[in-house]
Amino acid sequence: MENIYVKERCGWSMSFLNPLFRASSSSSSDHSHSLARILLSCLTGGDRLRRANPAVHARAVVAGGLDDLFLTNLLLRGYSKLGRLRDARHLFDRMPHRNLVSWGSAISMYAQHGRDDCAVSLFAAFRKGSCEVPNEFLLASVLRGCTQSKAVSFGEQVHGIAVKLNLDANVYVGTTLINLYAKVGRMDDAMLVFHALPAKTPVTWNTLITGYAQIGCGGVALELFDRMGIEGVRPDRFVLASAVSACSALGFLEGGRQIHGYAYRTATETDTSVINVLIDLYCKCSRLSEARRLFDCMEYRNLVSWTTMISGYMQNSFDAESITMFWNMSQAGWQPDGFACTSILNSCGSLAAIWQGKQIHAHVIKTDLEADEYVKNALIDMYAKCEHLTEARAVFDALASDDTISYNAMIEGYAKHGDLAEAMNIFRRMIYCSLKPNLLTFVSLLGASSSQLAIDLSKQIHGLIIKSGTSLDLYAASALIDVYSKCSLVNDAKAVFNMLHYRDMVIWNSMIFGHAQNEQGEEAVKLFNQLLLSGMAPNEFTFVALVTVASTLTSMFHGLQFHAQIIKAGVNNDSHVSNALIDMYAKCGYIKEGRMLFELTCMKDVICWNSMITTYAQHGHAEEALQVFQLMGEAEVEPNYVTFVGVLSACAHAGLVDEGLYHFNSMKSNYDIEPGIEHYASVVNLFGRAGKLHAAKEFIERMPIKPAAAVWRSLLSSCHLFGNAEIGRYAAEMALLADPTDSGPYVLLSNIYAEKGLWADVHNLRQQMDSAGTMKETGCSWIEVTKEVHTFIARGREHPEAELIYSVLDELTSMIKSLGYVPDTYDHTWLCEIG
Repeated sequence: MENIYVKERCGWSMSFLNPLFRASSSSSSDHSHSLARILLSCLTGGDRLRRANPAVHARAVVAGGLDDLFLTNLLLRGYSKLGRLRDARHLFDRMPHRNLVSWGSAISMYAQHGRDDCAVSLFAAFRKGSCEVPNEFLLASVLRGCTQSKAVSFGEQVHGIAVKLNLDANVYVGTTLINLYAKVGRMDDAMLVFHALPAKTPVTWNTLITGYAQIGCGGVALELFDRMGIEGVRPDRFVLASAVSACSALGFLEGGRQIHGYAYRTATETDTSVINVLIDLYCKCSRLSEARRLFDCMEYRNLVSWTTMISGYMQNSFDAESITMFWNMSQAGWQPDGFACTSILNSCGSLAAIWQGKQIHAHVIKTDLEADEYVKNALIDMYAKCEHLTEARAVFDALASDDTISYNAMIEGYAKHGDLAEAMNIFRRMIYCSLKPNLLTFVSLLGASSSQLAIDLSKQIHGLIIKSGTSLDLYAASALIDVYSKCSLVNDAKAVFNMLHYRDMVIWNSMIFGHAQNEQGEEAVKLFNQLLLSGMAPNEFTFVALVTVASTLTSMFHGLQFHAQIIKAGVNNDSHVSNALIDMYAKCGYIKEGRMLFELTCMKDVICWNSMITTYAQHGHAEEALQVFQLMGEAEVEPNYVTFVGVLSACAHAGLVDEGLYHFNSMKSNYDIEPGIEHYASVVNLFGRAGKLHAAKEFIERMPIKPAAAVWRSLLSSCHLFGNAEIGRYAAEMALLADPTDSGPYVLLSNIYAEKGLWADVHNLRQQMDSAGTMKETGCSWIEVTKEVHTFIARGREHPEAELIYSVLDELTSMIKSLGYVPDTYDHTWLCEIG
């Protein structure tokens, strides 16, 4: 029966051993040895083993060679490597003799292939039916199988047997036990076994070091690495790779460089696995040039080498280089895996490189990687970042399984584009599918509700966070502070801030920005002082917020203090900080100081140039503004939308009509910038200030877009300047049609009527304003005296020294009257305050 079974299983492959069959003069023992040599040469796997193992088995049955225990153990091992468990068990059950190797091979086979129940029962059968005592090799074999299948409970039983047999201190058994516990993160148990070992090999040390590195305890891993050297154990390439990985996890560049030096001295640096982890270390520590130099010097690169370099470029925002490296890898004949595709899709999204992203998508489909969770979510994210939400949704609908990550990726995509309705639809679908939202879900929704100032929805999301029982993390807290601040609910933002036991710089910055946005400058300064007392070092974003506060307060006292601290912190070269400082000096009237800072800024981006142009334009220094614009062109910095707002404003102040029209026309023709309402209003102001009111009116009527109230108000302001009541009345009517709640047209037209002495029209206009329920924004002025900002409102008595101020004003009025001044006694000041 057995002969028939084996012949049927081996089929045509019997011909593989034809030369051996013809050696009829050989003895049975010689046949067994020859068959064993053939199997040993094929055990590396592949097609040779697939053909040889059944053929050798058949020949052994025919020749009676199954009595040779060495040969049958090799056959058992071969079937195990091929994954042919039924054939292996059939052979095992019919073996006339078994030794510890036989039992160990069969038990390890089941454990390696996830058949823990069979492994347990077979080991129990061994303990029950064999008189042999398991040795260290059998136990190590069984434990290796437990490790690969994560059969921890079975492994613990084997550990107990090892203790009873006093084999737990054996280096082979101990190392496999450490590996078992380390693979499941039970490092305390692994360390107990480690301490009990009288002798330790590099493999033992590496197993423990790798275990700690994998659970994020890089510091402990490096301490063990140092201790290993003290005890005189020379690290091999695996230990070095694990130690470098620990340095990467900690961002410990200097430690990694020391290990790199040791690897260089011992010639281990040439090992591919060591170079790969060194490349990863340098990438994670933002030393891309060193990483690339190592990569270029590699004699042999594997897929990990390419993928690590691609990922390193992506993580450091060198997305163009990441994409180039990806194509180089493909041209070198390597097939990108899921990890490489995920990294490159992130880079495509950051660059909005939709063409390349679609090519990667095609590769993903071709190589059947769509089911990969990370690839799938990277595809959704890439399409969303490239503003192709239709394609993102198609990927989501086609590939999304019931997992939170997919839903979060889609919600984040809609949230980034301000599509709150669709983000909420996906969220409702997520709840309908019984998926539990996490903090990332809530943070994405808060971002969308913040952009829409949807305060009621934001409060509901806050309630869901509390209801979910999830402790508020820093990202969610920052999002809540941001949305409450944008909706002017600073007290609610402060309540969230005060709830946090630990605050990072993002949280502090969010709260300081919140106060700055709501013109609570003093509160922002107090919060900054608390930050300094907490021992945390402010960063560039903190200083941008503080300088914004100084700009809002127009307080040079605070501004100079912040500037000094910026220099002390060494962030004065940051472009965002420089731009904020230039803006602050301009708003406080210190234009020369702003220009000096502008000249000292090394890397001037378009925002920096715009700040200087706008500063000069707003203060009426038109020639200087246009000069800076010319220098901007010479520096080959491309102007943007905001640049031309400042340039056109400067031309209007200087009365340079022809030059202003040239710049306006060059926007579309030279820079492909579509003019907006601000630009049209500036051109109207350009004509108006030059007295060309009819030309301004005709320009508005020829506009390709619907004129906003600001455009008509610009014309109305010019009519006030030149006292043209006719065009002014028309401009006011059009402005009010565009925005009936705007008080500006009423004020400007009334001033025109008042200067013409048309008091009946002034009175009628006031009645229209009252009937419409339009309230004029109160005008105010302020001044900084002895480090304090004093604000004044027309006819207001809010200032603490108002009585004294008014008494001094009355005295000054009496003095100028005595010199012949005749005041205008008509009561039209309510209209004349432009504010």
